[in-house]
Amino acid sequence: MTLSFKIAMKILLISANPMTTPYPVYPLGLDHVAGTLRPHHTVRILDWNTTAAMDDLESAIRTFMPDMVGISLRNVDTTDITRPETFMAAYCDLMSAVRRAVAAPVVLGGSGFTIFPAEAMAGLNADYGIVGEGERLTLLLDALSNGQDPSAIEGVVTGCGPVTRPGPWMGAITPHFDPHQSHVEFYTTHGGILNLQSKRGCPFGCIYCTYPHIEGRRMRLFSPDAIARMAMDLQAGGARYLFMTDSAFNADTDHSLAVAKAFKKAGLSIPWGAFFAPTSFPPDYFEIMRECGLLHVEFGTESMSDPVLSAYGKPFHHQQVFTAHRMAKDAGLHTSHYFLFGGPGETRETLSRSLDRIEALDQCAVFMFCGMRIYPFTKLYDLALAEEQIRKDQDLTLPIFYRPLGMDPQEIPEIITKQANGRINWIIGAGSPENTRITTRMYEKGYTGPLWEYLCR
Repeated sequence: MTLSFKIAMKILLISANPMTTPYPVYPLGLDHVAGTLRPHHTVRILDWNTTAAMDDLESAIRTFMPDMVGISLRNVDTTDITRPETFMAAYCDLMSAVRRAVAAPVVLGGSGFTIFPAEAMAGLNADYGIVGEGERLTLLLDALSNGQDPSAIEGVVTGCGPVTRPGPWMGAITPHFDPHQSHVEFYTTHGGILNLQSKRGCPFGCIYCTYPHIEGRRMRLFSPDAIARMAMDLQAGGARYLFMTDSAFNADTDHSLAVAKAFKKAGLSIPWGAFFAPTSFPPDYFEIMRECGLLHVEFGTESMSDPVLSAYGKPFHHQQVFTAHRMAKDAGLHTSHYFLFGGPGETRETLSRSLDRIEALDQCAVFMFCGMRIYPFTKLYDLALAEEQIRKDQDLTLPIFYRPLGMDPQEIPEIITKQANGRINWIIGAGSPENTRITTRMYEKGYTGPLWEYLCR
């Protein structure tokens, strides 16, 4: 393909995330990419969730006539062993629609692409790819404008060329939120939840997690005042609830407190939630958070068996979970826990022990995921390879789940369902279709936020 580039370009960024349950997730990453491209380039964001049919998508692309199209692949599958679903075929359909609509080159990015760059490049036949943080797109555009070889840029993939893991993006991080973009209204009217990030990088060593590969282990803390200004922009743009997308908001306790206090100082009036690791907290931590607008605490607990927590690489034990839960609940916060069963060290005994202890977590929602998805670039991948559960040449875009030596992972949903005994606050996997219908109706009636607090018992 012969490409001709202008110094200033029209860039179309497409969010290809098809998941809308339990609620649609606002494509924050594209705001970050747009922030690095503006004002030099003209940027438009198109969200697949707001496009009813491929004809509408193609029409929108032809109307804008971009010089380059960026497609963000957030997920490659549902990661749910009870209802596994892969999205690669849908992404191929999307790519075909883009190719029909415009002759511009296509660059892939996003967390899903960063985990499977070679597979996505080959399967979707893209022109370029960005491994890691999407802000590198500006470097790709500069290189093309100047007639330079883009393959020399760290993190840029060309065709089926080699894939190298880049270091963390150390340039400016300046998200651009435009409330007038067509996709924003979809999220403000379907739950009212917009997203915000206070830092990048994850220092934890969880064996299954891809965050360190995507963002790096070194934490890069954003200015609390800058985050608060962005929060106010989101509120003014129609957000009725904010969710912090940090892998663990409390990975740096002092910084998380500074961000919360900056929200209060700026006058943020809408509630917000975040994901927390149930580690040790200062005595007044959650009281301060509540005073600054925090409403929902989502704990990444994963197990209530100490041997399993150790095998997962978690920096806490089950007693710390009880302490963190009590602190959040006593502060008047809605509390939930996420569990991931079926990883290394799981047996019928450890599962039974976890479930018994979960019953002691009062007045909370419990999300239970059965089966640990194997992703490249994780310690779990290395373990599964050593145990010959997978092969080096195996296509992992098709969901493969770890098989614990102590039990069959297919047993886990049955065991949990039996012990749940009809509890509505025990949500197994993606939850029931009825739960999804109830959530949708509540959003239509004007409810906002994640809504799981209505399940708490």
